[in-house]
Amino acid sequence: MASGSGHPTDHESLVDVHDPGRHAAPVPLPPQRVVSAAGELLRALSAPLRIAIVLQLREGPRCVHELVDALGVTQPLVSQHLRVLRSSKVVSAHRQGREIRYELLDDHLVHIVEAAVGHAGEE
Repeated sequence: MASGSGHPTDHESLVDVHDPGRHAAPVPLPPQRVVSAAGELLRALSAPLRIAIVLQLREGPRCVHELVDALGVTQPLVSQHLRVLRSSKVVSAHRQGREIRYELLDDHLVHIVEAAVGHAGEE
């Protein structure tokens, strides 16, 4: 390669990555149960409204009515998506007086959602 440019010079040859004699070493994978759980988590985060809920909860716990107001959707719809997030262990619910407050169980999830939103916003 030409010094630091990352481009080959005329006298250097490129390696054909499609060469049938060349095989990439397999990458070690986590146990199947972990890969399966990751798939379930990503499915739970796959709906745009659930992504919006996670983004709202990154600042702290919220009641359903606060999420309804912030997101501009109906209470039944927010509750339905919160059930999915609870069953996937993305959020937890805690009673506070007459209301239930929802909060994220893990800050890693915020990073996943923020990265996906940031990537989708790149052009």
